[in-house]
Formats: sequence, C-alpha cells, structure tokens
Amino acid sequence: MSTDGFETLAIHAGQEPDPVTGAVVPPIYQVSTYKQDGVGGLRGGRERGVADGPGRWIEGYEYSRSANPTRGALEECLAALEGGVRGFAFASGMAAEDGLLRTVCRPGDHVLIPHDAYGGTYRLADAVLRDWGVSYRPVPMSEPASVRSALRDQPARVIWVETPTNPLLSVADITALAHIAHEAGALLVVDNTFASPYLQQPLALGADVVVHSTTKYIGGHSDVVGGALIVADAELGEKIAYLQNATGAAAGPFDAWLTLRGVKTLGVRMDRHCENAGRVADMLAAHPAVDEVFYPGLASHPGHEVAAKQMRGFGGIVTFRSAGGEAEAVAVCGRTRLFTLGESLGGVESLIEHPARMTHASVAGSVLEVPADLVRLSVGIETAEDLLEDLRSALG
Repeated sequence: MSTDGFETLAIHAGQEPDPVTGAVVPPIYQVSTYKQDGVGGLRGGRERGVADGPGRWIEGYEYSRSANPTRGALEECLAALEGGVRGFAFASGMAAEDGLLRTVCRPGDHVLIPHDAYGGTYRLADAVLRDWGVSYRPVPMSEPASVRSALRDQPARVIWVETPTNPLLSVADITALAHIAHEAGALLVVDNTFASPYLQQPLALGADVVVHSTTKYIGGHSDVVGGALIVADAELGEKIAYLQNATGAAAGPFDAWLTLRGVKTLGVRMDRHCENAGRVADMLAAHPAVDEVFYPGLASHPGHEVAAKQMRGFGGIVTFRSAGGEAEAVAVCGRTRLFTLGESLGGVESLIEHPARMTHASVAGSVLEVPADLVRLSVGIETAEDLLEDLRSALG
C-alpha cells in the first residue's frame, strides 16, 4: 500500500499523466464502446492487483457500463483515500447503498440501521428491501450494548452505521462495532459521507465496507450527483462489480471526472469546513434563540470523546433546535442571506434546511421522525464572520 500522504493521494492516485499527450488531468472518456483487436481482443488490461494496492481491476475495455477509464481513475483514487482494495463509483449515493445491500443480502436476511438514519436509507430499507424479504431494525448505534442486544434478538447480515448521523450528528464507535459485528458474523458498513475520508477512515478501524454520497464533500461543489463503495475484501469487491455491471448503476464518465476534480481539494476544503462549523456551533450554543446544538466538536456532545478518537476533525454540519418551535425554525430558514435554503450538503457554499419538511420527510410518523423544531446547517467555506452575522440576523 502507498505511504503517500492523504493530499498527495487525492491529487495523484489513479491520475497518472496521459501517456499519449502528457495531460496532467485524466481525460473524460465520453464513450460507450471500444474497438477490439479481434474478437475478444480487448485493449486495456488489469493494471494492478491486491498485492500492489488499490487498482482498476479491469480485464480490458469493451463497454462503458462495465469499465470506463475516467470512472476507473476515480475508483482507484477513492480506494487509495479510504485504504481499501477496491472502489466503485455509482450514479448516486442511494444507488451505491442499494447495490451493496442487494449484493450481500438475500430474502430472509436482517439488517440493523441507525435509529436516526438518513431518510433515504430508511426509505430504501422500509419501502424497497422489505418487499424483497429483507427485514430491518433501527438501533442507537452510539450504544454498543443496544447493538449486542439487537443481535441476540435476531442475527443480522449487516450492521449499517452512519457516523456522524444525518441530521442529529450522533457518533458511533467504529472499532467497538466492528468487534461486535464480526463476533456475530455480520458485515459492518459505515456511511462515511459526513466525515469524508479526510476526517475518518472506517476500514482502518475495522469496518468491511465504506459508503459515500460523493455528491457531498467528495465532489464538494454542488455540481454532480454520485455515490461510492470501497471494500476491504477483494472477494466482496468481485461480487459488487458483478452486480454493478448487471444492473448498470455506474457513474457516467463526466460525473466521474467532476467528482475526481473535487477530490483534489478535499483536504483543504474540509479544514475550512471544520473551522467554520466550530465557530458557528459555539455561537449557536450561546444564543438565546437556540435550545440545543448538535455538533461533535462541542465538549457537551455525548459523542465528543469518540469523535475525537476516530476523527481528525468534527466536520462541517451543525444542527440546532429553535427555542421558538417549528414555526420559528421554518422562519429562520427563510431569513438567511448567505445560507441558501436547499437540500443536500457538503458544497463550498453554505446551506440551510428544515429536515422534518425536506430531507427527512420520508421518516415522518416513524420511529426515526426528527424534531419539528430542528434546523440543519451545511457550513461552507465562506468568510466565517459573514456566516456568523448572517445567522445572528436570521435568529433575531
């Protein structure tokens, strides 16, 4: 495996200069098919194997659903950043989640999900996989004892973890959960979207698979939708590759190129996201219009010590409960100038939203329902003082 630093890998892994022109940026291979040198004579070939570190794992190019050089460059880079043996770029984060669960689960299997999971993950489990015969149970992943208890009640094929979670930012101990999962014969899957591989590397802590919505921090510019899986086991990687090709949920070459461009600045962007979010959280914690602030960087956060142990920073998402209730929470979302009202997160620009009516409307009425007075901030990389003044004005 490479000994290069994170920022070096982000710029160079999978991104060697073009051998024909010397271009330092991988080209966009906007192509659907490839010339063969005789029947079955595919150009390309496997570039590297497990012994050399993460590779593109291709036998040759024949059709871009199966393999594309631009997508391969992104997949190799993501595998290197997460310390995995293989990466896969999907058309969206939800496509990546669906692809993994349909690879490892069969009708009759059981999955544990966070009790405060992302609304899309809950919808996939409740409205799609359940009809396929896969059951699920929400569990507070920040409580290892609760996970053990749930496994005693019913064995699980997968323990699905978000840390920090969306939108309540609870933190799970990845190392502890990996031990519990493997002891029970389950796979530990970690959604690392909120942290990004710059702040947290779950595979090094014992996880089996990492999931990303690359739309968020990895892409970083709110201009592309994508998802990714990175695995620690080559055999599981082969199975995912087969399903991805069979179902066709792969990232297109231009989307892969945009995401790879975003990856290059992930480290410096995350440093600023964390710095700005920390200042926003401190301001909100002292503001009379705010009842409660959720941010792992605050010493008062119940997951602060675990986050400090397994993350190199606390991320760019801050959520808070409005002292004025739901109506005021909605009103605050409409009064900001720099924080744009919109879904998604992780871009360079700051966003504000009302989860109960927007990103998490799908969990309304369920055990995963979020507080109606909750506001979620995706803190961007603008000048911190400008963001603080915008929020102070909106809060009144």
